[in-house]
Amino acid sequence: MAFRATSTLTSVGRGAFESARRSLPGWRSTLRTCRHGGHAYPSAPLRPVRNLTQPRRAFSLAPPRRFAAVDSGPDPRQQDRERDEVDVCIVGGGPAGLSAGIRLKQLANDAGKEDFRVLLLEKAGEVGAHIVSGAVIEPSAVDELLPDWLSKDNPDRFEHVTEAKGDKMRFLTRTAAIPLPAPPQMHNRGNYIVSLNRFTRWLGERAEEVGVEVYPGFAASEVLYSPDGSVAGVATNDLGLSRQGQPKPTFQRGMEFHARVTLFAEGCHGSLTKQVIKRYDLRSKSQPQTYGLGLKEVWEVRPEKFQRGQVVHSLGYPLSKDTYGGGWMYHFADNLVSVGLVVGLDFQNPWLSPYGEFQKMKHHPLYRSVLEGGKCISYGARALNEGGFQSIPKVAFPGGALIGDTAGFLNVPKIKGTHTAMRSGMLAAEATYAAMTSGGDGTVFLFDYEDKLRASSVWKELKQVRNMRPSFHTRLGVYGGILYSGLEAFVIRGRAPWTLKHPRPDHAATRLAQESEPIAYPKPDGEISFDVLTSVSRTGTNHEEDQPVHLQVADRDAHAESAWPRYKGIENRFCPAGVYEYVEDATKPVGVRLQINAQNCIHCKTCDIKDPLQDINWATPQGGEGPQYSMT
Repeated sequence: MAFRATSTLTSVGRGAFESARRSLPGWRSTLRTCRHGGHAYPSAPLRPVRNLTQPRRAFSLAPPRRFAAVDSGPDPRQQDRERDEVDVCIVGGGPAGLSAGIRLKQLANDAGKEDFRVLLLEKAGEVGAHIVSGAVIEPSAVDELLPDWLSKDNPDRFEHVTEAKGDKMRFLTRTAAIPLPAPPQMHNRGNYIVSLNRFTRWLGERAEEVGVEVYPGFAASEVLYSPDGSVAGVATNDLGLSRQGQPKPTFQRGMEFHARVTLFAEGCHGSLTKQVIKRYDLRSKSQPQTYGLGLKEVWEVRPEKFQRGQVVHSLGYPLSKDTYGGGWMYHFADNLVSVGLVVGLDFQNPWLSPYGEFQKMKHHPLYRSVLEGGKCISYGARALNEGGFQSIPKVAFPGGALIGDTAGFLNVPKIKGTHTAMRSGMLAAEATYAAMTSGGDGTVFLFDYEDKLRASSVWKELKQVRNMRPSFHTRLGVYGGILYSGLEAFVIRGRAPWTLKHPRPDHAATRLAQESEPIAYPKPDGEISFDVLTSVSRTGTNHEEDQPVHLQVADRDAHAESAWPRYKGIENRFCPAGVYEYVEDATKPVGVRLQINAQNCIHCKTCDIKDPLQDINWATPQGGEGPQYSMT
């Protein structure tokens, strides 16, 4: 059957909608209640790729694939889309989006307005399935939002927390670990080590309890606008299209969700957020955003090596002095260790592979001594915002706002962003509810959200540390950054009359390959370090192969002809999932063609950020696809 836009979903009732939706081919319930939904397709195998840790050309002998034939006849893509009307639509089911939803429904329920509709769309098949973080969380925001979240009297408390106990900071050389004083921002007394994947899933359950309509498996792919130019909501992508973009027998038209306020909580470098920022020129008074790529594994280690609650951070090796980044190791739960590396995406050497650096770091005695004899059980990677205070755009626009990491509220020196993301969602929720209940049916402008944000703890703490990350841009590199950051942390404490700048976007920092020193990475040993395909297999990533490639390059031949001679396959190296390859092809002017293994994509967004040509656009694939992270 096909939905026709003859009535809103509200008029037919949510239960009828669920019954109809689940009768469609391929639909399944992904969580424990009927309100959840997602679209499932046959799994596509991971595409074998050349080891990313090698600096030279990556060639593939993979055979060509055959896809659905193009059919003729009436184009079902011209059908009207089903439309639903809600009060508030939230795009993204991470900590920020869920906190906004919970706060909105708390305010509405307390006022006796239980029919105030808050709908949340999440592109992952399950809430939390696309979440990756360290993570040590500061509990200030969740303490306010859900005061009994850890109470033993609460049967629905979050049980999977480990109190952070010991802090260690180390500067690494090739074989040594030199103790450094931890700056005040990195003291973790009163904080908790968690799997943010688990925490987000728990938040999703709490959101449903207060009445938020949570729909995982729905990928918002289009911003809808009113005639006056304000945001009117979002639409989800069409399902069942072939790689050529033609409808298959399983085709289903996307859906429109109209709302008076739309809150974008897509996380770092959101695909719709990019469009909104450009349309409303939200960066007109802010500096360019700068990013890092975080790579993470979860290990089960031997009991004698486990130190529950210990928090370790490192700087230096394996990264060069002109590359920003650092590692971590958190002991949590029962014999589990979160280990990871963040690499600043403003790195200059195109031969650098963040994945290769991460695998190499684990062989340092500081990390190897803990991991040896253990078992890696999970892997993930995700870009994160590092620009801080001076890179925050305007966050409000006609009909909506940006919340959480999509706006860039990560506190880099503190290495924490969950509390600021949640706080921003709560502030936006309060401003939204006040604006929508103050009378009038016109376009909603969330000016109060901008004001609340500037008066909040989020603004204060980001302003205080604003000069630390940009201090690593000096000619002294990491060493100069460490010295200046120490001065800021212990002496200046944010009171400097100056604000340092980020000099350029990350992609513009990339040098030519011929001007850079090639980097040869050791072959993975299969015990401490692993090839990229093995790691990707631990993400549970899944994309149907016969669908439009969501990693969009307008002209792959033109891209290869321009990028290959200058950067010698940087795409193959900056991607932590083996998505990009240069394949030998004698018919091409430069002897290679760009191949995109989109089914390997783990939605980290690095390609959209770091590609020197800036002609790769990350768009949402079919809802419910991508990684299925566990314990990340």
